[in-house]
Formats: sequence, C-alpha cells, structure tokens
Amino acid sequence: MAKRRQVTRPSRRVRRALASARVLDQVVADQLPLVARLPEASRHRAADFLAELVLLSQAYRHHAAGWITRRELERRGTGTVSRIAVIRRRSSLSSAQFTEQD
Repeated sequence: MAKRRQVTRPSRRVRRALASARVLDQVVADQLPLVARLPEASRHRAADFLAELVLLSQAYRHHAAGWITRRELERRGTGTVSRIAVIRRRSSLSSAQFTEQD
C-alpha cells in the first residue's frame, strides 16, 4: 500500500509574508507602464521607488522561506522607508531649486 503524503498548510506567518510580497509586486507591476511615460528625471526617481519596493518584496519572501527573522524583516522595512524618504527629499529639493531659478 502506498503512503499518503500529508499536505501541510503554510503557517500564518508564511501566508502573511507571501501576501505582502504579492501586494508589493502588484504595485510595481501596475506602476511600470506609467514610469515609462514619465520625463527622464522623474523616471529615474520613480524607478528608484519601485526598486525599493522590489527589494522589500524580496525580503518578505525571504522571511516566508525562513531565511531571515521577523526582526531582520522589520530592519529591512525600516531601511526601505528611510531610503524612500531620502529619494523624496532629493526630488523635492531639486524641484524647489528648479522653481527658484525660474
């Protein structure tokens, strides 16, 4: 008689991490066509934002796989938010300087 393989359901932690990764992936996929239509300077900034989201999505997948801890996931999330804030500040500074020169 053949042994039946027991199918285990992923833990809540794994399901939540993978769901978060899917949401981030969907945001990136939805924004990519729009980024292509932006002026070059804006395109670079938008691409930097999306790259940060891709890296965060990857961190969620690593957490789901058990490769990183919750604490490391939180550290990476905090880093992502900080880098996005820097990108946003840089872009607001350059646009403010551009308007002041007009």
